[in-house]
Amino acid sequence: MSSSPPGPLTVAVRRSWDASRYLLLGIGVAMLTYVGAFLLVAALLFAVAIIGLPALPEAATLLRRAASAESRRAAARLGPGHRPASYPPLGGGELPERVRRTLTDRTTWRLALWLPLQTLFGMGLGYLTMVLWPVALLVDGIALSVVGLVDRRRADEYGIEPPDRPGWALRWHPVLADLSAGWTMALLAPPPAAELTERIAHLTESRAGAVAAHGAELRRIERDLHDGAQARIVALSMRIGLAKQLLDRDPAAARARLDEAQDGADAALAELRHVVRGIHPPVLTDRGLAGAVRALAADVAVPVTADLDGVEDGRRLPAAIEAAAYFVVAEALTNISKHSGATAARVRIDRPPGLLRVTIGDDGHGGADERAGSGLVGIRRRVAALDGATRVSSPAGGPTDIEVELPCGS
Repeated sequence: MSSSPPGPLTVAVRRSWDASRYLLLGIGVAMLTYVGAFLLVAALLFAVAIIGLPALPEAATLLRRAASAESRRAAARLGPGHRPASYPPLGGGELPERVRRTLTDRTTWRLALWLPLQTLFGMGLGYLTMVLWPVALLVDGIALSVVGLVDRRRADEYGIEPPDRPGWALRWHPVLADLSAGWTMALLAPPPAAELTERIAHLTESRAGAVAAHGAELRRIERDLHDGAQARIVALSMRIGLAKQLLDRDPAAARARLDEAQDGADAALAELRHVVRGIHPPVLTDRGLAGAVRALAADVAVPVTADLDGVEDGRRLPAAIEAAAYFVVAEALTNISKHSGATAARVRIDRPPGLLRVTIGDDGHGGADERAGSGLVGIRRRVAALDGATRVSSPAGGPTDIEVELPCGS
């Protein structure tokens, strides 16, 4: 027997309770920021007397951690589309340089201003939400019940549906919580210069990773050509030379050498195709990303479910994006078949505005560790080189999910 959905007033109570928990926890945060403001002032006063200088960089680091935690809490309250603030580290070095960076950093002063404002704002909204609950009990719990009886009697009399009344006072708790979270996000947002610095640092790191990955890939191609195709071609040349020497005096032996040379030519061609496939798979050019991924899924021992609606509309993506997505899926499916112990896997590719999103998951035992050479580092570097993002979830016991987002401008 299916249960009936909760009524409007029940939903309003749940939303108000969730909002109240956020605001009441804000009172605790406000108390901590009150203590933090006092300690920060004390650190500045001691710094004037020189003896407190070593405490300034440590106080700024602690302040950044507290602000990051509160920013994550506010972003979780506001939901998708709101990213918590992140602050680049102040860096190391000698004490005078660290103190100078701390005192000239605009983000530090902005966060210092947040301390007293959060104390006042958090306390005020927290106390206001406590005052609203008795009001809600009187207005929505008693008065609204009387109005509901009148609505039902009128509905029975005129044969109409009674109106939904989700509450009068209860609706204000979510409004106050969203106001508090929005205010926090606005105040804790780093200045544009800090965001630009963080962006430059991220691009520098991803570029260094891309250069390292590119160098490793070139060395792999060189090694494959040297140890594989080149060795086979040298052997092929020697067999042909031997056949030329035997051609006049022993045609049968010459024919045998030529047969061996033909086999060697076929093997060398296969080696070259293997190397080319590692650079840019021909199946990707011939069949597109959807066809190439289906070919990968068919070659894996684990059953793979492929949802590729996002790339089966006939529109081709830039070659670099398609190649990156292909190699991400190939590496992930290889890891699944070798290490996960999974009985099923799934690949999903969709195209939200301006992005190509690739999601690979399995029902294996999880515990994928990037430091153990599982191929995840290569995936991250390949994606970061295209200014993409990689998220990996692999708790012990499973499942493992990898989500990659690549900007594609369409």
